[in-house]
Amino acid sequence: MKLIGATAHYVTEELDDGPIIEQAFAHVSHREEVADLIRKGRDTERVALATAVRLHLKRQVVICQGRTSVLSDKCHSE
Repeated sequence: MKLIGATAHYVTEELDDGPIIEQAFAHVSHREEVADLIRKGRDTERVALATAVRLHLKRQVVICQGRTSVLSDKCHSE
């Protein structure tokens, strides 16, 4: 069993170096076709991006010293 994943992060001047907001992954196997892997990869990217945008818009992401903390809905609504 292998994993593929996607990471949504804030943009900085360095490529792929911004604070991480969300990571998503999917299980894959060596038996899958290339088209299946492409579909799973795109689905994983959509999930990570949609979640990251929602968290950002709801102001649930806190950045401190280049690292992120994500507040839960429970903490945020209090």
